[in-house]
Amino acid sequence: MPSHPTSSTEPARAILVAVDFGKHDFQESLSELALLASTAGSEPVRAVTGRRSRPDAALFIGAGKAEEVKIAADEADAEIVIFNHALSPAQQRNLERFFGRHVVDRTGLILDIFSQRAQSHVGKVQVELARVRYQASRLVRAWSHLERQKGGIGMRGGPGERQLELDRRMLDERAKRLSAELDRLQRQHDTQRRARSRNDAFSVSLVGYTNAGKSTLFNALTKARAYAANQLFATLDTTSRRLYLDGLGNVVLSDTVGFIRDLPTQLVAAFRATLEETVHADVLLHVVDAASAVKHEQMEQVDRVLAEINASDIPQILVMNKIDAAEELRTQGPRIERDEAGAVRRVFVSALEGAGLELLREALVETAIRLREHPPSRDGDFDPRFDTRRETSSAQRDELSQVPPASALPAERGGRD
Repeated sequence: MPSHPTSSTEPARAILVAVDFGKHDFQESLSELALLASTAGSEPVRAVTGRRSRPDAALFIGAGKAEEVKIAADEADAEIVIFNHALSPAQQRNLERFFGRHVVDRTGLILDIFSQRAQSHVGKVQVELARVRYQASRLVRAWSHLERQKGGIGMRGGPGERQLELDRRMLDERAKRLSAELDRLQRQHDTQRRARSRNDAFSVSLVGYTNAGKSTLFNALTKARAYAANQLFATLDTTSRRLYLDGLGNVVLSDTVGFIRDLPTQLVAAFRATLEETVHADVLLHVVDAASAVKHEQMEQVDRVLAEINASDIPQILVMNKIDAAEELRTQGPRIERDEAGAVRRVFVSALEGAGLELLREALVETAIRLREHPPSRDGDFDPRFDTRRETSSAQRDELSQVPPASALPAERGGRD
């Protein structure tokens, strides 16, 4: 992986570390970490887990659990230790000394993946800005080997202290240049979007948890060839295509970056330009992996990010994708579910097999026509027939079938340190 190059072409062997702080989605989060690590280019060989009430200030997992991780890494000949948590600079530095190996936290791991996946100029600028901000917050690591000597009167400190200040200034300047470039690209993007608006084209954005099948659905609807794969963050750059729908005409359909639990704040901030397409959409197609056992949590994560970018008031249609991946859903087949007012609430499809896509097109046309007849008011209130935000209630989500997740890695479960 980029943060830890190896001398061979073989992926770096990695130990995964996750602490259960009492959250209900612990096991799913660990499975997601394994997929993130593989996506970044490493090979997860073992997972070490434990329970704590709160992180240890020095080693995050405590000395006892850290020794367990070190033994596991030695036995597995692992080159890297990946934590399913955000580590402070001091914790990361202490752990690297303890293990004698490179340590990556969840934020750094996701940044690595984004760095690999960004293709467009705006995507690369956004990732670089996020990386610079991340590095700036961890500068002390790079110069911890230099003693911070305090000189006499009028002295500014030792070499490490002076170099730290120089590095911080350099990163600050780099961040300013990247922000200015991102602002320029944003203005250019705004001009293009206003041009599309003048054409009165109905705008639809695909949103959803990463690996929910957004790009596969985008390709199936538009006959495009956007990159789609069974991996996290296959899409980073917004891709837009025109889609003709009988009864509606041309629609601008946009595929966007997938969301994930605990998405680093640096990335949410840096990717506002990419997510801007979502904010200005007329309708959101919220794509959900209907076969996932944790779809409810994934939907809530998407809702949180939408709220953070001020897009939570945009009308949604839930697209329950991957019905081919669960027997019960396959038996029920493609269908439209409506609310008590008769408005489209959910559409069940398989983008991979093309099942239910015609129903989805019909649902889009129907929703677009109704929204044009009853547009949202300026104060954000909706005609209740289109307020699909009600879908966030747990009672409604419990109606969806669940499929037990598969365990991917041998886990060494421990108690409190």
